Amino acid sequence: MSMLTPRGLKGKQYRVTGNAYPRLGRPTRRGRKAALGLGGVLVLTLVSVGGVQLYDVFSGKHKGATAQACAGSSGTPLAAPENSPAAGAPASPASGAPAPVPSDTAVPQPAAVKVNVYNATDKSGLAARTADELRKRGFVVDKVGNAPAALANKVPGTAQILSGPGGLGAATLLLSQVASATSTEDTRTDATVDFVIGDTFNALADPTQAAAALAELTKPSPSPEPGHC
Repeated sequence: MSMLTPRGLKGKQYRVTGNAYPRLGRPTRRGRKAALGLGGVLVLTLVSVGGVQLYDVFSGKHKGATAQACAGSSGTPLAAPENSPAAGAPASPASGAPAPVPSDTAVPQPAAVKVNVYNATDKSGLAARTADELRKRGFVVDKVGNAPAALANKVPGTAQILSGPGGLGAATLLLSQVASATSTEDTRTDATVDFVIGDTFNALADPTQAAAALAELTKPSPSPEPGHC
């Protein structure tokens, strides 16, 4: 009985004959070449992608992108990238639109401030008396009279200071001359300032109080601590 005959069966009933066994054929050279070619393409692709990423890191592009993303998550307005044409270039006004008036927040001397004094109350003589006091303090008074209809009896506080962008510094100086006054920026294109007397106005602050108020108004704001992403 052959060693390959299962136990319990006679050799005649189940016998493996012959001395040749089937073998798997060796893969063809064409298949191996295709596999090697595909592997080479994958390797070259990975090397190219890695090289581009390393270039971005060492050239600073990755750092710039990270900083932009960090600033965006903190809520801070993002600055234009250094290489962007918008960086450092002022925005040009639309065709036909007037150029915006530049803001001037520097506080001038009283002699450089032209002020119009208007009375928005029913109390007579307030505009003239206030104008005289402002002249004594060195201001240049231009117009004196009743407030326009849009402001008449509509200034509930002591005074409202009106100016355009070019008179913001002058408005700050006038704000210091009366307690609890408010300021409003309008669209005028010159540096004149309107001093509109309100319902609770009695008199200007004395020079000492005005100087202290001006120091408080012009005190620099504390610098915010650098944040962390």
